[in-house]
Amino acid sequence: MTQPSISASYMLKNKNINFKNRIVKSAMSEGMASENYLPTDNIIRLYKTWADGGVGLLITGNVMIDRKALGEPRNIVLEDSEDIDLFKKWAEAGTSNNTHFFMQINHPGKQVLKGVVKEAVAPSAIPFKSDLQRFFPKCRALSCEEIEEIIQRFASTAELAKVAGFTGVQIHAAHGYLISQFLSPRHNQRKDKWGGTIENRFRFLSEIYQAIRARVGDDFPIGVKINSSDFMKAGFTEEDSQFVISELEKLGIDLIEISGGTYEKAALFGKDAKPSTVKREAYFLEYTEKLKEITNVPLILTGGFRTSSAMNEALTSGATDFIGLARPMALYPDYPNKLLENKVSNLSIKPVKTGLPFIDNKGLIELTWYNQQLVRIGKGKSTKPTFSPILALLLTIFKNGKEIFEKRRV
Repeated sequence: MTQPSISASYMLKNKNINFKNRIVKSAMSEGMASENYLPTDNIIRLYKTWADGGVGLLITGNVMIDRKALGEPRNIVLEDSEDIDLFKKWAEAGTSNNTHFFMQINHPGKQVLKGVVKEAVAPSAIPFKSDLQRFFPKCRALSCEEIEEIIQRFASTAELAKVAGFTGVQIHAAHGYLISQFLSPRHNQRKDKWGGTIENRFRFLSEIYQAIRARVGDDFPIGVKINSSDFMKAGFTEEDSQFVISELEKLGIDLIEISGGTYEKAALFGKDAKPSTVKREAYFLEYTEKLKEITNVPLILTGGFRTSSAMNEALTSGATDFIGLARPMALYPDYPNKLLENKVSNLSIKPVKTGLPFIDNKGLIELTWYNQQLVRIGKGKSTKPTFSPILALLLTIFKNGKEIFEKRRV
């Protein structure tokens, strides 16, 4: 039997959908929408460049289901068919070169920064810890009627994504956004059917999946991005995550991407990773190894991969079925082609640091620096991997003012 590798194709069970290789461009927030929250020529060019770069599956950054609920400035929103032709152009670009293109759909919940939206909503009216809360407006708890409306908004956006020509959708249930908030006992302290036990906290995600499936049919792939854990006291645990994934498998989920942490505890950036984890490159590899003992759902493992040897080892071991790449794709959009052609075996990406602790400790300069690289690709320019973080900081302040560092997200 041939050992799986990044170059191997993968047939998605029961969907008759074939991915040409095992490399996935994981979601990164682009912040490149028009003033009306629509795809622009630059973002269409960005995804065409990635598709030409050889990736098997592209996943968009956050596409919001409601223009009243933005995670950050310049999010794309898909809530009606009025401008569907722009989304068709985006889908056409992203599906070129025999590439699959999934739309990541999301609602931020209370992770909405001050000045971006009028109000914040959440499962329960529980603030973030004090040092983080100052960036966010006070939240209120959703009513049951509002919860049902949001479920249908997810379904509507997924249906529109299918109409536009995207080949699947990914429900964002990680990183502290609304679904993640419902899953977490730290943030969801409701006493009704939406809170309490993990079975009740899972209900929101379960009904979103089922509502989407009812709209898009059995042949359209639906994926979920979920935390292995949020790494916080009294939060969403690995046991909770395993329960949710097992239940999603019963419902018929097609693909699961594993991540971890929230903006309160940024494990998704590899912070505080153990030396053994760093050596194996993948931040959440140990978790997926355990997960594979209880589920047969195809998995995407994202976070930390840099070398073809580590990617192939993770695939050969059976710990994952796909390799997710994010920041390498922001610097080298043709990195998959180079990996597949054995033109590169190792990629070194240095941390983006200005040397100013009050900037670097927040991690926000990295988000801004990488966003500037995406903007360059979208303009048809080459990236600048050696671009000075200090210059990036000055450019950002000159263009947007210092407030931009209170309005950037992944």
